[in-house]
Amino acid sequence: MEDVIELMKKHTSVRNFADTSLTDEVKEQLIIAAHAGASSNFVQATSIIDVTDPSIRGQLAEISKSAAYVKQSGAFFVFVADLYRQSQILQQQGLDLAGIKNMEALTVAIVDTAIAGENLAVAAESLDLGICYIGGIRNDLTTVRDLLNLPKFTVPLFGITVGKPTRKNAVKPRMPLHNNTFKNGYDRQAAQDLSEYQKITQAYYANRSSHAQETDWIRKMTDFFAEPRRTDVAPFLLEQGFTLN
Repeated sequence: MEDVIELMKKHTSVRNFADTSLTDEVKEQLIIAAHAGASSNFVQATSIIDVTDPSIRGQLAEISKSAAYVKQSGAFFVFVADLYRQSQILQQQGLDLAGIKNMEALTVAIVDTAIAGENLAVAAESLDLGICYIGGIRNDLTTVRDLLNLPKFTVPLFGITVGKPTRKNAVKPRMPLHNNTFKNGYDRQAAQDLSEYQKITQAYYANRSSHAQETDWIRKMTDFFAEPRRTDVAPFLLEQGFTLN
């Protein structure tokens, strides 16, 4: 087995998969790895939906604008931040749901679910599979909720498409550690001095083998955050029962 750290350093999103389904045994291995992740106070506030219905998968592919690699891959999982079980426990005990509804509880569920997703991703790559996170399912959370029959106190956070890669992109150059790793406190000057990284990413985008662009990380971030994105997320969370306070 490849050294875990070396494996993780080679991570890249895969968008070209063989049209071959994963076996049930492999999918079970991946899901067990996902659920083995750390969980705050053992809340285990995550559910995973293995989407095998071609119609549902097709609709999720269109919503996420990822049709080519959501439809044609070995498997597609949706990761759900899930406090429904805990809400039922409290109701059965005749207790108030305030402890479920607040922002801290939702944060716990989101962190648990992100950890589960990364566990599955690393497990998949250890089996020579490729993965791509699909945050685009948040483009229409209401429709995703209805398609997957999700109850209150659940939020579909992201999908992960998994399969045998037919092509891999080059690994994107990560930010130098001095820009985001500090000792004993936050270094504002180091965090914003991105001149070195600008040159690195400018060269990367100009020279990559597909979709070469004249851009850099700073321009990418400017474009990404110039306008608010997915402004319906907060109203959806309120619909799902969270108070966000």
